[in-house]
Amino acid sequence: MSDSEQNLFDALAGGVFLRLATQLDSLDVILRGVSDSALRRRPADGKWSALEHLAHLGRYHEVFLERVERILAEDAPRLGLYRSEDDPGAEPWFGLPVRKVIERMRGLRAQLALRLANLGPDELLRAGVHPIYGEMPIPLWIEFFLVHEGHHLYTILRLVRANDG
Repeated sequence: MSDSEQNLFDALAGGVFLRLATQLDSLDVILRGVSDSALRRRPADGKWSALEHLAHLGRYHEVFLERVERILAEDAPRLGLYRSEDDPGAEPWFGLPVRKVIERMRGLRAQLALRLANLGPDELLRAGVHPIYGEMPIPLWIEFFLVHEGHHLYTILRLVRANDG
């Protein structure tokens, strides 16, 4: 492993894995005291409800685990853009109650964190090719996953905590 590869591994091994382990904990604060109707309420523009954002995140955990496995098994696989609207595997998630969505998502998060924590430096440096961002090593894919998730968590907070009056 080159010095620059080792530096990348060392820099990411701490922060990104800590965020992966803890970022979903924000749901406990965001959703405390929120009614089921608030979770299901769609905004005026007709976009997703908070529950639909949660379902999307749950399904995306499954998709991300599949992508990690492809990156580990193939040389620089080309990974397409993900859109829930085009994914038949997303539909079952959108019909689940919120408690079940969160329970399943947390189980998948534990699987994902364990899988990634057990990767060695050479495995972490394996890359997949994103159609917009190009070739990205696994730590950058994890960052991409967490930033995407953070966007949805922020949107969920806005949807359930907005002052409608």
